[in-house]
Amino acid sequence: MARRRPATVHGSVIVDKPPGPTSHDVVALLRRRFGERRIGHAGTLDPTATGVLVVGIGSATRLLRFATAGRKSYECEIVFGVETSTLDAAGEIVATWCMDLESAEVADAAAGFVGTISQLPPMVSAVRVGGRRLHEIARSGEAAARVPRQVEVYQFDVEPTDDPLVYRASVDCSAGTYVRTLGADLGSALGGGAHIRALRRTRSGSFSLAEAELPEQAALRPPGELVRDLLQIRLSDYDAANARQGAHLAADRYEGSGPWTLVDPDGRLVAVHERADGRLRATVLPS
Repeated sequence: MARRRPATVHGSVIVDKPPGPTSHDVVALLRRRFGERRIGHAGTLDPTATGVLVVGIGSATRLLRFATAGRKSYECEIVFGVETSTLDAAGEIVATWCMDLESAEVADAAAGFVGTISQLPPMVSAVRVGGRRLHEIARSGEAAARVPRQVEVYQFDVEPTDDPLVYRASVDCSAGTYVRTLGADLGSALGGGAHIRALRRTRSGSFSLAEAELPEQAALRPPGELVRDLLQIRLSDYDAANARQGAHLAADRYEGSGPWTLVDPDGRLVAVHERADGRLRATVLPS
């Protein structure tokens, strides 16, 4: 008798990552829980960081790149006067400064980072240089030529705490922004150094902590949740059937630059259409 293969699971999960495990550890736990190997996430969180981690399962992993592009929001503490090897509390202290800060001075300096800025990826990041990730190069003791990248900081608010060298920070930024670099650069701008601690992602795209759950408890959601922030076109049953076969809608049905989600009359995701090289391209999910 032929052995029955386990059913494939397709969907999305919004995780509130606890401190300790890596994002890869969370994915491994979800693989065991759902019995599905095709699992990925939309934006790595460091082991010490917590908060919103958007996960795609099964064929929904094909939609993660749309969720990854969304803006992110974070909260953390910035510790001035101490620079670490990783720019966060997990690293070794590499330099110290005596800093006398006024809250207005710190707020003005933080405001200088709002807008389009250039960041140098930290050596502990997952950015690839010459086919290797920077954190792998750093562990080997080698040097790497890092290329600055342009990011967008929409909001960078700071407020003092009872400790004159510790400030709470709220950051709203584009995907790809390194909050640890933002904290370290703020310390440099104030004539010293800094690192961050207690980093928590409070929002990823439209996904917030209010709907995130621990990995062991997070509910399986429909795949379409991963593209809920895109422009949506509701199809008739006839058009939905054609779109599932890879057909495109008439050009006058599309407004804006896309991409667009196509849903059936019941609101179920049929496909994602986007422009590529001047033409429409479809990413179709199996039913």
